[in-house]
Amino acid sequence: MMKKAENIIVGISIGDLNGIGSEVVLKTFEDSRMLELCTPVIFANVKIMSFIKKNLESTVPLHGIDKLDQIVPGKINVLNLWREGVDLNLGVNDDKVGEYAVKSFIAATSALKEGLVDVLVTAPINKYNIQSEEFKFPGHTDYLNQELEGNALMLMVQGSLRVGLLTDHIPVSEVASRLTEELIKEKIETVRKSLIQDFSINKPKIAVLGLNPHCGDGGVIGKEDDAVLKPTLKKIFDKGTLVFGPFAADGFFGSGQYEKYDAVIAAYHDQGLIPFKTLSFGKGVNYTAGLNKIRTSPDHGTAYDIAGKGIADHNSFKEAVYLALDIYRSRIQYEEISQKPLKIREKQH
Repeated sequence: MMKKAENIIVGISIGDLNGIGSEVVLKTFEDSRMLELCTPVIFANVKIMSFIKKNLESTVPLHGIDKLDQIVPGKINVLNLWREGVDLNLGVNDDKVGEYAVKSFIAATSALKEGLVDVLVTAPINKYNIQSEEFKFPGHTDYLNQELEGNALMLMVQGSLRVGLLTDHIPVSEVASRLTEELIKEKIETVRKSLIQDFSINKPKIAVLGLNPHCGDGGVIGKEDDAVLKPTLKKIFDKGTLVFGPFAADGFFGSGQYEKYDAVIAAYHDQGLIPFKTLSFGKGVNYTAGLNKIRTSPDHGTAYDIAGKGIADHNSFKEAVYLALDIYRSRIQYEEISQKPLKIREKQH
């Protein structure tokens, strides 16, 4: 059961401390109105956050806590996960700093699982310096998929533009062989359910992009669209899901066709993310759909080249917080609506 939508606690994993993560977190909460919407808890260390704050000449007041039962609403809480000092070299890839990024993320995920925070917003990590014997995941999503219930799907969101993927972080050479009927059905169902419970869209319309140029041109440029995608989409549509396609990807976004649908599902990573990032103007959010808990993140990386310079754009992180709050409220509403028919039936008996 989810609680009511007041004072939503936002857990924040700090990401790579040598990147821009800390900067975009602090800038987001410089706007005191954010604290009227939620209570942030940064999983890090108050001394290191104060050091970064001073370096950025930020005036954000931080409140250090040692346990999650000490969270103070209306303050920017920093949970002291470690006591020792951390040597920072802003803009530099450092394996030691990667260990602290993992420590923050694992602790924040654990708090999310236990219901000690309501939603999770993750600052960017470096996928190379987080690898170890204890943590062998390419990124946030794969770990969350293991730790939480459901099937994770990366859904990129900016306003009414939502782009999901049939395949994500795999080589392009493997995409065609991964596109099975089972995978396509699973991903479309995950997106459909998310649109209903997370975005309050009762009868979502979903567009699917073809794999090959011009959807294969009748088999001249590849057979996957005709052999796998089209018949699978027809089966799904015939069972009542409003799914359409496959559409030729080249003109789909430029023509504005995407605006007719509640979500677009691309066959592979760059097919979906290049148009998404072009259209979202630095305000895009990566949402991990399909899980029993809510996690969002900005759609950018560590940006080592500008780390510590005070020029990082925090809008994507701020939008990630907003989206997490919106989805949390939407799920409460969905839960309440789902329970009402039960209560009516109980009265009749």
